[in-house]
Order: sequence, then C-alpha cells, then structure tokens
Amino acid sequence: MKIEQIYTACLAQGAYYIECNGEAAIIDPLREVQPYLDRTTADGAKIKYVFETHFHADFVSGHLDLAKKTGAAIVYGPNAQPRFVAHIASDGESFNLGDITIVALHTPGHTMESTCYLLRDKAGNDRAVFTGDTLFIGDAGRPDLAQKSGLTLADLAGHLYHSLRNKLMTLADDVTVYPAHGAGSACGKNMSSETVSTIGAQKAKNYALRANMTKEEFIKEVTNGLLAPPKYFPQNVRLNKEGYTSFDTVMQRAAHGLTPKAFEEAVNTADAVILDVRNREDFVKGFIPNSIFIGLDGSFAPWVGALIADVSQPLALVVAQGQEEEAITRLARVGFDNVAGYLKGGIEAWEKAGKEVDTIHSINPGELAETLKTYGPHHLLDVRRPGEYAAEHVVDAVSIPLDFLNDFMDELDQNEKYFLHCAGGYRSLIAASILKAKGFRDLTDIRGGFEAMLESEKFETTDYVCPSTLEKQKTKEVVAGG
Repeated sequence: MKIEQIYTACLAQGAYYIECNGEAAIIDPLREVQPYLDRTTADGAKIKYVFETHFHADFVSGHLDLAKKTGAAIVYGPNAQPRFVAHIASDGESFNLGDITIVALHTPGHTMESTCYLLRDKAGNDRAVFTGDTLFIGDAGRPDLAQKSGLTLADLAGHLYHSLRNKLMTLADDVTVYPAHGAGSACGKNMSSETVSTIGAQKAKNYALRANMTKEEFIKEVTNGLLAPPKYFPQNVRLNKEGYTSFDTVMQRAAHGLTPKAFEEAVNTADAVILDVRNREDFVKGFIPNSIFIGLDGSFAPWVGALIADVSQPLALVVAQGQEEEAITRLARVGFDNVAGYLKGGIEAWEKAGKEVDTIHSINPGELAETLKTYGPHHLLDVRRPGEYAAEHVVDAVSIPLDFLNDFMDELDQNEKYFLHCAGGYRSLIAASILKAKGFRDLTDIRGGFEAMLESEKFETTDYVCPSTLEKQKTKEVVAGG
C-alpha cells in the first residue's frame, strides 16, 4: 500500500494518491492531471476512483479530466448533486482498492455534502482519514461557504460540531489525519503549517476538538474572526459542480505568444486585464501602463482570484521567459481560463517596439521614517490582514487589507500621496499596481515591508495594551523615530 500527499504550496492544498495491488485512487486532485497519470504509469497501476471530499471553492478540481482519461468513477458523499455522472456514496459505504478499503464518512458542516474518507488496511484496521475541509491541522473548516435557504451560519457550524465529535473524534488516536489544506488557505482561519497529524494529536492541540466543549462554545469559536471569503469562491464551486473546459484545451488555447502590436490589440478589443507575473524587482523597473502585478513567486493564484474576482475576465500575461506554461496552469487551477496569450519576448520586446513603460517609486524603511515626519502616518497604507495589523503596526497607519482593497477605493483620494507596505513587499506592490491602474499617481512602495521596518534603526518599538480586544492582549505599535 502506498499513500502519497501531493502538496501544492501556492494553494496550500493537499491532494492524495493511494495505490494498492495495481489499483489507485486520487483524493481531491488538482486540475492538471498528468502528475497522477505519471504515478500510475510508474506503479503499473490503474486509477479506479476519484474521491471528492466536497465541491471545492478555492480551486478547480481535476475530477472530470481524470475520469475521462482513465474511466475512474467520481465519488462524492451524501447530498452532492453534480451535473455530471458520479457515484453518490451513502454514509458508511465501503470501496475496495486492492487489499484495502476506503469508507465514506459523511461529515456535513463545512458544506452539507462534505465527506471524509477512512482508509482501512487488509486486516480491517483504521489507518488514515482524509478529512478534506472538515478537519485541518489545528483548525476546522469554515462553515460559511455553503449557506443556503433554511441554513444559517450557526446551523452549519452546529452540523460541523456533531460531525467532528460523532465521526472523527471516535477514531483511534493513532489514525493519521490527512487534510485538504494547510496554513495560508482561506478555507480556515488558524491552520498549522504542518500538513499531517494524528487524531490523538489533534484532540490534544486543536481547539475544535477540545474535550467537554459545548455546541454553543464551538459555534462561537469556529465562527469568530472569519474574514469574508474571496469573491471567486462561488464561481469555483459552480465549475466543480457543473463542469468546465478540459485543462488540455485551456493550455492549447492560451499558450501562444503575442507580438507587442497583437498584445495591445488583444487588450483593447477584448478589454483584457494586463497581468504581470514577473518578480517584484523586475516589475518596479518597468511595466506596461495599467498592468496589475501579481508575481508567480508568491501566493499567485489565490490573489488573482481574490482581486480580479471574475474568472471569465480576459487576461493578457506579461511573464518571464520560460514561465508561460506555469502561469497559465496556475491560473487554470482557480478557473481563470480566458487567457488571450502572453507578450512574446517579454517587456524587452515591448520597449524595443517603442511602447510606453511605467514605473513605481520605492524607498527603504529608513527613507520612510524621515518622510513620515513631513507627511504623517495617515499617508501610510498598511495592506496586511487585520490580524497582522492588530498584532503590530506603525502608529496611526491606515489599515486597508489587500483582500478588500477594491472595497476601499472610495475612501482614498487620487490626489493624495500614499506610501504602501505589507509584511515583506509582495502584497504592497500588488496594491500599488492596482491603485495606479485606477488613476492614483503619487504612490511609493516600501521595500522589504514591515519586516524591514523592524530591522531599521530609524524605527523603535513601544509596547501598549490594545483597547480594541476584550482580552486587552498586548500588541505593538511601531513609532517612526530619528
């Protein structure tokens, strides 16, 4: 028997390959299915089942392409109503895979069709459970992604409470827990960076499995502090439920280079967003006016989904040579299939053709400290998430989380001067590019972000009690000094 976790850091997502005696199963596959086919070829195995823990919101699954290419059965749990042929398992139904058995455990709460899959070995012993978005390492799935008529947030959280206690907590402590996501995913709020654990370890460490926790306490804790889900989530659910264009077709259609003239025409005629996916250093040196920067070297796909929102939006890519296929693949993972092409020859070809190039001004933290003496901290935009800002921030800096930047546009003045920072520099440059494309011209990005500020001799820290939290927990503000 073989169990392999296939973890994709950009999405903080774990898919699983299970093989036993020439029969294989895939759990929650990503959209590009060739890696799974390569594994079966190497093992001399055939994929028998594609198990889906639920209709995913944060990525487009590869279930349809995988089933078409292998003849494998797609399996969902109770309550699932896909628009394609699939086996809807009953609670407790068993599936044979070589000498082992996989049992469907219906665990509603994250969504009503959410189902975990329990693996039993040849002797009938429980060995591992694939928990999808029901149970994470250190957290439980958010219960606000499947609200519908007659079901409130509290209703879903209540279902999740019973699923965890009546199904997962009854398993033996040594059963291995394999979740669908780790830290960085928007499907939970407090996930560990670890991606594998045991039931026993989670009972000891995970707040959601705390002994003697009442249903009311659970509902309060699991729903407290949830940020609004990214706007592309419902669109990915629809694609996973109703179907989508095959990944091979998407790649063939999108993977072609455009001359500067053809690129410009594509942008103008298709009303395409220019998406520049190069690294930060190259972008600030020069980019096509009105480009949106979201670099491949960060959490690329989730940020595209959160900030562009409409998966049908046409995109024209500016990408470093050799990374074209990677960019198109990662966009397809979150349902962005409408790629008009990429700029052949990159920004160098654009400049050689005599086309206009824009830049973004950037300074280091030392320069910022001096500048704030003149402009004041209300010109400093902190685009980190609320929890990061609450923990530590520059005194009187304005908190505008990148996740919701588009919702804050009316609160900003295009004629004002703004300085932007995040933790390390990736998110602030995304924000600066979006604001510049919206008509803001006097923008300055802070190189190295908040981490570099803390290391700068121009900043000193002072402790204070945060009055906005009930617990009066200590946080820090950073005071610009000389």
